[in-house]
Amino acid sequence: MKRNPMSEPDTEPTPQIATPAAAQESAPLFRAALILALIALVLLAWQWLDYRQHFSALELSLTQRLSEFDTRNRESQLLAKKAEETSAQSAVRLALLEQKLAESQSQQDALQTLYQEFANNRDERIVAEAEQLLVVAGEQLQLAGNIKAALMALQTADMRLAQLDKPQAIQLRKLIGKDVERLQALPAIDTVGSSLRLEGMAVMVEKLPLTSEHHPRAQADTLAPDYESNAWRRLAGEVWHDIRQLVRIERIDRPEPPLLTPEQAFFLRENLRLRLLTARIALLQRDESTFHADLRAAEDWLKRHFDTTDPHVQSTIAAIRQLAGSSINIQLPDISESMNAASRYKLSLEKGGK
Repeated sequence: MKRNPMSEPDTEPTPQIATPAAAQESAPLFRAALILALIALVLLAWQWLDYRQHFSALELSLTQRLSEFDTRNRESQLLAKKAEETSAQSAVRLALLEQKLAESQSQQDALQTLYQEFANNRDERIVAEAEQLLVVAGEQLQLAGNIKAALMALQTADMRLAQLDKPQAIQLRKLIGKDVERLQALPAIDTVGSSLRLEGMAVMVEKLPLTSEHHPRAQADTLAPDYESNAWRRLAGEVWHDIRQLVRIERIDRPEPPLLTPEQAFFLRENLRLRLLTARIALLQRDESTFHADLRAAEDWLKRHFDTTDPHVQSTIAAIRQLAGSSINIQLPDISESMNAASRYKLSLEKGGK
């Protein structure tokens, strides 16, 4: 009876036993698989070794970097510490600098104040010097009539004021410039030279010879006879010489001046000296009438009482005539406006400084 395959229970397959022929066919495959496994194992080993080497190198590099990082870290800490110390020192220095800056600022303020005071004092000093020079110029004009000295004083005052650039100083310089122009326009009169000449003549009066003291000089014979060759001629010559000493013949073209005693001669010289000195004072005071009157009187006394043949008397008379021919009456300019302006400028500076 046939069995129904559906009704039969499942049974396990029976393993097939490899035969030698099948084993021979699978041997090359096994060897190939073994070779591949060995190759894979070698590759894995080489890869592991290579990875190990890379890991060792990486570990060494990391160790070196960590060591460098640690060194740099310590250096950074040292630098940070030094930076902190430097910062602290800088803070101290900054505090000192701020303190010094404050002191410098206070000193600068003090110097500024001193400079302002010095500038004010400088202006006051310059204006005071200019005012004093103007006073000197006024005195030279009014008292001595010395135009050159007054002109020099005005020009010096203008030079002093040139150091200032203030409006008042410029205005004062304009007034001084006008005074200088007026002085320069005056005719040139050598008052100082004329005064010195009169003073010299007053001193020379003591040495001028009077007419009453004049004695003619003995005239030497043009032909000196030879008295040595003859005794009679020598005797006659001696007698003739004695006679000439006893008799004196003079020609007088004017009345004989009176003989003066030593006391009268002294007072005559003193009066002549006083006339010359009075003329000198009149010259300085610009008193033309008194100046000419004294010179005329001095010239008249010289002609009347002194020896006009003497060279010193002649030169003195010529000098008196030359001085009498000059005019000394010059209208001097008034510089009071400049002096008042300088005084006002100085007063304004003194009030501004207070």
